[in-house]
Amino acid sequence: MTKLLNPKIKKNNFLLFPRVSCIMLICLCLVALCISPAMAGTKYLSGEPNLSAVISGINEFTPGTTIELPVLIENSGLNYMKMVQSGIVDRDDIPSTAKMVRVTLLPDGAPILIKSDTQMVGDIEGSETKPVKFQVRVKDDGHAGTYNLPVQVEYTYLAAAEQVGTDSVVNRYNNRKINLNVPFIVKSAINLDVGKVTPENINAGGEGFVSIVLKNSGADTGKKAIAKLAQFGNSPVVPVDSTVYIGDFEPGQEFTAKFKVSVTRDAEPQEYPLEVLVSYQNEDGEDMETPTEKIGIPVGGKIKFTMVNEPPKVTIGSKQVIEVEYRNDGGTTAYSSEARISAVDPFSSDDDLAYIGDVKPGETAIAKFKMTTTSDAIEKIYGLDSEIRYRDALDNSQISDTIKVQVIAKKPDGLAALLSNPILIALILIAIIGGAYRYHTTHRKSASA
Repeated sequence: MTKLLNPKIKKNNFLLFPRVSCIMLICLCLVALCISPAMAGTKYLSGEPNLSAVISGINEFTPGTTIELPVLIENSGLNYMKMVQSGIVDRDDIPSTAKMVRVTLLPDGAPILIKSDTQMVGDIEGSETKPVKFQVRVKDDGHAGTYNLPVQVEYTYLAAAEQVGTDSVVNRYNNRKINLNVPFIVKSAINLDVGKVTPENINAGGEGFVSIVLKNSGADTGKKAIAKLAQFGNSPVVPVDSTVYIGDFEPGQEFTAKFKVSVTRDAEPQEYPLEVLVSYQNEDGEDMETPTEKIGIPVGGKIKFTMVNEPPKVTIGSKQVIEVEYRNDGGTTAYSSEARISAVDPFSSDDDLAYIGDVKPGETAIAKFKMTTTSDAIEKIYGLDSEIRYRDALDNSQISDTIKVQVIAKKPDGLAALLSNPILIALILIAIIGGAYRYHTTHRKSASA
């Protein structure tokens, strides 16, 4: 029979086994580290930035306009050779990367004004493109043609990287400044300047004319040019004749365009905007339009009449002529004016029209109306409506707003009061008839005797 091991010895062997395992694991790790290769690094042996510039999108621009010119800067630089090897320390930069790129646009004789300063672009890696934008004003008198705009680019790049020892690199950077030309095309176009604006008889509720001096301040001729006038938003000034033919609009030429406009009745006496432009054909036969110019049109107040005399008095139960004095409180003359009054109970009129002629601003005119007041009227102030029909400066028929005419009705007094009493009139008639009868009887008796 096999002899059992000592229980104490078995227990000690079991306790030593974990310690041996840990030591063996540590040794294996150390051996693996010693025999594994060192981490590989990358070194570029050639390459540098290669920058070019182009204008993005449309490359034709019109004189007299302000544009945002988008320029694309492309880096086509490549890294032709690199080395991956143990013991090489990785470089922070790549030779083909253009670092801290600064871009400046120069006019160089082109008819432009550059409003933007040098633009900071940042780093542009190889095979990468970055946009940069410049605010540019094309001069009003810019001649048509193709111009080369210099785009000056300044940048820094990694020229060389020398490794020192096994853990450090000395980088050498170069600065470079290059000029890249981009084509810039100025189209054949005219430039519109708006000169003196002269309104004629423009008042609320009427029609008038506006004359506008237009000048071609550009360097090219606009053929078959047409001046156009347009309403601005909800402006109460609305063109009636919106186009005027100019023909050939040559550089430096001035043309006076006269437009007919109307004004709504609710317009206030102030300036209102209108828009004017010129459409034409340029030297290349293209249909063009100038940028819209805004102009201000002064509008006078509408013609308004006011009753300025004391309210006329009428006697109840009688027919009379009343006089109403009207004043023109507007800003223009009312021609061939005719006043009308609306007679309502207890009034009536056999002649409710009165011609008052031409009434200038601030002048007055008197209208006479025949009025009959019924006997059942009461003593008080009555208000009657009246209006004045007139013609404006363009011979258009116009009607004023309603004018209130106050009339005072009063009872008759004196002899008029006696004559207006029917009982008294009846007694007088009886007395007259009785007296006539007695006279006739007495006269006949005398003749018989």
